[in-house]
Amino acid sequence: MDPVLLDFELERGLATITLNRPERLNAINLAMRDLLWTYIEACRDTPEISVIVFRGAGRAFSAGADISEFGTAPSIIAARRARHERDLWGLLLGHRCATVAIMQGFCYGAGLELPLCCDYRLATPDATFALPEVTLGYIPSACGTQTLQRVVPPGVAAHMILSGEPIDAAAARRWGLVDLVAEAPGIESHLAEALRAGLQKRRVS
Repeated sequence: MDPVLLDFELERGLATITLNRPERLNAINLAMRDLLWTYIEACRDTPEISVIVFRGAGRAFSAGADISEFGTAPSIIAARRARHERDLWGLLLGHRCATVAIMQGFCYGAGLELPLCCDYRLATPDATFALPEVTLGYIPSACGTQTLQRVVPPGVAAHMILSGEPIDAAAARRWGLVDLVAEAPGIESHLAEALRAGLQKRRVS
């Protein structure tokens, strides 16, 4: 098992959760999913935390779910029960904290669905975004079919879901998938702006 699947930092009410499997492009395995649940739930229950920022270590935010674990559940019933008992995406969508994703490199599958559950999304120019599940014979199962069409035009959402083809950062910004594109060295300087905008979006919604 990976020694540290997630890094967690807390400073002045801002929690930063970093996906930390850079050698696997931060593919989200079951252990990482369970840790995300634990940390996100802890943030919800810690009054002094008001903001959560999600990041990815290395050259990708996340290449998606770790497909090497597909089919390893003892049964489909056990898999469904675990999903209902630890609904990570529902927890994130209904979270009391403002949420921000800072993305670079591959943002595929669950690596896009997690940011879609956030209030605000920043990306570097090299970021690419896709829901490639159709190429593997299944559908985006972490609420991507619902959340994507809430933030981009219906035709764009349908194309991404049905083709699995990636789009670049410029197209993502143009279609509203990301709120801001900035170079990696200075992207943190936009965090205050992101927090203000994210909180405003949350109040409007």
